[in-house]
Amino acid sequence: MIKVEDKRKKRRIAIIVIFVFFVLSSVIYYESLFKPVDNNSTQKEVVIPSGSSTVEIAKILRSNNLIKSEWFFIMRARLYDDSVQMKAGKYLLSSNMTTDEIIEKLKSGKSIVDTVKFTIPEGFTVNEIADRLQQMGIVNKNDFINEAENGVFNYDFLKDLPKDRPDRLEGYLFPDTYIIKKGTNAHDIINLMLSRFDEVYKTYIKGNETNVGMSTDKIIIIASMIEKEAKIDKDRPLIAGVIYNRLNKNMKLQIDATVEYALGKHKEKLSLDDLKIDSPYNTYKNYGLPIGPISNPGLKSIEAALNPAKHDYYYYVAQSDGSHIFSKTYLDQLNAEKSVNKN
Repeated sequence: MIKVEDKRKKRRIAIIVIFVFFVLSSVIYYESLFKPVDNNSTQKEVVIPSGSSTVEIAKILRSNNLIKSEWFFIMRARLYDDSVQMKAGKYLLSSNMTTDEIIEKLKSGKSIVDTVKFTIPEGFTVNEIADRLQQMGIVNKNDFINEAENGVFNYDFLKDLPKDRPDRLEGYLFPDTYIIKKGTNAHDIINLMLSRFDEVYKTYIKGNETNVGMSTDKIIIIASMIEKEAKIDKDRPLIAGVIYNRLNKNMKLQIDATVEYALGKHKEKLSLDDLKIDSPYNTYKNYGLPIGPISNPGLKSIEAALNPAKHDYYYYVAQSDGSHIFSKTYLDQLNAEKSVNKN
């Protein structure tokens, strides 16, 4: 009888030991599920497709060795905040992240945003914009130029542009900093820049053209010349005043930047042969404004074209520091040029 009792006692002890061992093992295992898979900090790109369920997300993470247990991930995701859904997208995750850290990232939607930022300075031409975008690997230069010439864009300020203009959108691709998705095509990039110009047009230009008696297109042509000629902000309205004064007197504008645009390159000093180039952009050879803008002007130059300084200057010459000497007569201009050349 005693032996039977001893056997029963031993069996109960064994069961208790097994139960305790099972409980402790379960606790240790459960606690381990809160810890990262390993200490590897290398990040992986993981794509969570749109409409993925929690179960499907768990399988994706487990297949990438980012979580230890699918059921634990599902349970924690639902306990974490069941009212907030995990979001689709491309994420950078690593196996040294805890399950809760991964859940938090997926629910916050902090995915990789495949974007690229580019800046177009004031005064860039369409060709220069195309060059920059190609150099940055954003878009093919020829595709961009072809779209600028032939793409269909529905904006009021483009409707009355001359059909025979060589560079159709010159002047209207507003210089600014843009953020776009990688892979954005030439049409959408151009449309974004035109949209930015449209904001400027509606805010600053529309309704104010009559102040200077010019159409929007002529204002942009003038602003584009100011942009290329002015290096200092205070000179912009003064240069604008010279342009309007010469137009009102039916004088040739004789702006070097228009010749450079016709030549397709910048030159420190233009030759006499350069000034004779046969081009509708050459303001040394032709009266009035060039056939179109010679750059894409920024807001300050546009404002100067809309609000030219009122003065009696008809000439100006650039100094080494970028500022200009303004003159009323040709004789004064010659003296100013001599002074600049001496220095």
